[in-house]
Order: sequence, then structure tokens, then C-alpha cells
Amino acid sequence: MTAWQIIVRGQVQGVGYRAACVVQAQRLGLRGWVRNRRDGSVQALVLGNETQLQAMREWMQVGPCGAHVDACEIAVLDENLVDDADSASFHIRVTE
Repeated sequence: MTAWQIIVRGQVQGVGYRAACVVQAQRLGLRGWVRNRRDGSVQALVLGNETQLQAMREWMQVGPCGAHVDACEIAVLDENLVDDADSASFHIRVTE
């Protein structure tokens, strides 16, 4: 299991990006969360195997209809530092 933090920049708020992200992550069998950030970006913590994570990354680089992604930044995290209680499923968190 690998953990990625993904930050997506562009026109990604107000277009259903988070809700679509949850659907896609659940479809891929991922755990974690997604939230809006006050700077207009979307942040996600995604846990899964490499194949799942690559598929999610590909989706997040495009997003749902209406989104326009300018950048998709990925940081690999130490999964031992990820709070299991916060990543038992994939869900939307409140804005940071």
C-alpha cells in the first residue's frame, strides 16, 4: 500500500470535482479523502497500490466535465504516518 498527496490546480472548484473524485476513487478501490483548499486548489490523500494510484492520477489530471486542470502535483507519503481513522474509505473533507 502506498500513500500519495495530490494537489490539483486550475479550475477545479465549483465544477463537481470533489464529488466526481470520490466516485472515481471508490470505483478504483482507493482509500483516503479529497477537499477544497482556500487557495482554489483541490487536495487529496490517496492510498492504494501503484496501479490504482496511477489510474487515479490520470483521472485527476483531467477531472470531471467542466474542470480545467493546470497542474497535478504528487508527493509520496510514508503510509505509517497516515491516520487510519481518516482513511478507512474515500470521502470529502471540509475545506482547509
